[in-house]
Amino acid sequence: MARARGVREDKVAPADLTAFKGVVARALGPHSSALMLDPEYSVPLLDEARSVTGLLLAYEQSGYDNTRPGRRPSLLPFWSVRRLVEAGAQGIKVLLHYTPEESEEYNREKLAFVERVGAECAAADVPFFLELIGYAPEASPPPDPRGKPEIVRRSIEEFGQDRYGVDVLKVEIPIDIRRVAGAESFRGEALWTRAQACDAFRHAFGTAKKPLIFLSAGVTEREFAASLTIASESGIRWCGFLCGRAVWQDGIPIYINQGSEALEEWMRTEGRKRLAEAERALEGATPWWTHEATSGPR
Repeated sequence: MARARGVREDKVAPADLTAFKGVVARALGPHSSALMLDPEYSVPLLDEARSVTGLLLAYEQSGYDNTRPGRRPSLLPFWSVRRLVEAGAQGIKVLLHYTPEESEEYNREKLAFVERVGAECAAADVPFFLELIGYAPEASPPPDPRGKPEIVRRSIEEFGQDRYGVDVLKVEIPIDIRRVAGAESFRGEALWTRAQACDAFRHAFGTAKKPLIFLSAGVTEREFAASLTIASESGIRWCGFLCGRAVWQDGIPIYINQGSEALEEWMRTEGRKRLAEAERALEGATPWWTHEATSGPR
């Protein structure tokens, strides 16, 4: 929003964030199995959102603590899992920047952090969705994209252990569809053939013990859908997706320049079309409760 207005981020009013989220929730919530919102800007929207679909609430502060190295996480200071459930949450989401290549000191803190959240979720009997985002540690050379499947594999093997209490892992696509030879959106140097891209999915997720859902990481809806199609071709077990920007990011300048009514019309047409584009790739997914590591819906 700040970029669309040409201003600093602190010049964007919280009310604008709430209004934008409300339009997205009203337009796309009835077509989704759940919405993920945050308690920072979305409290006025929670009752309406839960009336039309499932409700996940985020528990972490956005981004990570910039005052300390290692991309270490922080939780929202005025919330707990119990309070989020009392506000209507039917699932708790935490985003964690994690790489096995980080220093042991920083990663030990992150592992204990996840254990605490998992214990809170178990005590409240609410599902715990852990979103893992890889990165290159400070002072490390830029990572080779072809090494990402190994980073993803090691990360999900760690947090797939029962000690963390994670119910569903929200994971990154292990390849860049734009670098797969023959892909519709291909550009630049080819790093994978289609067969190699399938191998990358199998390497990253072939031993997963927890249900997996994919995040979009801000790619276009066509790129995201094409990536999900390769996930299905690879034969791995995956259970769906939880995406945001792939669907709504191009609506931001519409809201800024034309207002809420124009955004609502765009969401009900183009936004719904983009969501359907990703939904068509769900033919290769399986319900999370059929996963061998789960016993059924709570």
